[in-house]
Amino acid sequence: MNKPRTTTRLAGLDGLRAVAVLAVIAYHFVPATVIGGYIGVDVFFVISGFLITGLLVRERTENGRIDLLGFWLRRARRLLPALVLVVAVCSAAAFFVGGDVLVGMASQVLGAATFSSNWLFIAEGSSYFHSATPELFRNLWSLAVEEQFYLVWPALLLLLLLVRSRVARIVIIAALAIASALAMALISGPDATRVYYGTDTHSFGLALGAALALLVEGRFLASTAMPPTVLRFGMPVLGALAVGGLVVVAITLPTDDPLATRGGLALAAVLTALAIAGSTAAGSWLGRSLDVAPLRWIGERSYGLYLWHWPVLVLLVAALPADAPIWLTPSVALVVTVAAAALSYRFVEMPIRTRGLLGSLPRSRALRVVSGTAITGLFAAVAITGAAIASDPGKGEAELAIEAGQQAIQAAASRPGFAMGPRKPPPPPSGDQIMAVGDSVMLAAAPELQAEFPGIAIDASVSRQMFEAEDIVQSIVNAGQMRPILVLGLGTNGWIEGETLEHVRAMLPPKTLMVVVNVQAPREWVPNVNATLENFARKERDVELANWHDAIRPQIDVLASDEVHPGPTGARIYCGALADALQRLAEIPPLVDYNKYDSLYRPV
Repeated sequence: MNKPRTTTRLAGLDGLRAVAVLAVIAYHFVPATVIGGYIGVDVFFVISGFLITGLLVRERTENGRIDLLGFWLRRARRLLPALVLVVAVCSAAAFFVGGDVLVGMASQVLGAATFSSNWLFIAEGSSYFHSATPELFRNLWSLAVEEQFYLVWPALLLLLLLVRSRVARIVIIAALAIASALAMALISGPDATRVYYGTDTHSFGLALGAALALLVEGRFLASTAMPPTVLRFGMPVLGALAVGGLVVVAITLPTDDPLATRGGLALAAVLTALAIAGSTAAGSWLGRSLDVAPLRWIGERSYGLYLWHWPVLVLLVAALPADAPIWLTPSVALVVTVAAAALSYRFVEMPIRTRGLLGSLPRSRALRVVSGTAITGLFAAVAITGAAIASDPGKGEAELAIEAGQQAIQAAASRPGFAMGPRKPPPPPSGDQIMAVGDSVMLAAAPELQAEFPGIAIDASVSRQMFEAEDIVQSIVNAGQMRPILVLGLGTNGWIEGETLEHVRAMLPPKTLMVVVNVQAPREWVPNVNATLENFARKERDVELANWHDAIRPQIDVLASDEVHPGPTGARIYCGALADALQRLAEIPPLVDYNKYDSLYRPV
């Protein structure tokens, strides 16, 4: 006969959950404040690995076995009710908002239903970091990773527990964590989506949490050889330093930094493990500090907050006017997210978790009427979800503009003389003098660029960033294909450094002129990027700034719904900003050749 399951609440974990979900929400709602807030997901991973492994080990110790079916049913009761509610309500809302939010709806709902969102996103080639059409349920990738862990890990743990040595068990799990982190670092490329989404490359946090659970085995370091003073005072201090380290990483590590996937996320996982150890140690003041009422309230509802915040933000961005105040969308999204998560926790998650689906139904007639109305509304939302899936336009506005640009470039490349047209000295510059290197904004404007500047060579690609410019430009120079004027249109997808621009300029052939195109995008790095580009153009005599940002701002409604990519009208404005810069560049007087001083008249 099984003994009753004991439930032990660990102080500090809800506080750590609160820190994690607040970091993620801040990263999405006001990115400039917490540029590395995405590490909150890794904090969740470590906590999940720690708790789930601890619960399974405790169950085996108390009952002599692990009830796998019971474990999976408990997980389903905990996770599915809120997930079904979010997917149904937000899909129905997307149907009424329409447009880009409906793109890919079928595969997203399928991913939510099968806990395979991360692998579906990878298979579709979508980007977590630079997608032109953000998926409505993009945040479910991490839930998929956790659910895959919940399905596989209990069975693997049963095998691992056959190993008698606790040290050997810990070493095996630690080796799995290290292997996952190394795979992320080695496979990572310019777009880290594959390693970020991949269960194989992003499970080190879950494994590290599991290793910690086996290390403490429910006694929270009391079984180690450390003296009581170290346990009582040292571990909380170490944990507090680790929490501080997490805050530092969250505010300093942007997603476009290669360090993120080459050790940064693994560091966040290690810091989280130390924070857990410090807060759950017996009598820890850190655990009590993290257990303050506001953090505990947020932590208890962190699952709902995480589920709701992203689709709510995407829907509001699509629904609110493009010229709305910059603070309006995140403010409304925060209010809606907190309200939805609180109501879900109170009336859906906790009742079903504690009493089951049928047991959670109210007994009084009045409450049954309210409950029946809510259930009817949920079924209606599920039905509308089908209509939303059927209304999928297939491609978003930005994606269509980008594809049009790609087709225009390919068509031009097939015409004779495209690669190396005759070079004519300015003024005025013509298209065959221009080599344009850019990102998806330039790609979307390619048809109009080719019409405005016949013969222009365009090397543009989706998700490209400024740190790639040196390699791209060097390869063009090495191939002998650099033209008298280089147009550099990068900066939409991340922060840039002035040194990169200097290095690009230094590798150009003598007398090559440059135009840098600034950025329009609702991203936190845009002011910094534009200031860097403007300063670079101002101090260099042979560099001009194409002010795309100021040119398009009065007519931002002609951009795609992402407020980044131009359609035909916006692309003509893009061409106009570039033409103005080229004209200014052409009018720069030539430098005096000091070797010819002897032929000049001299004063006597």
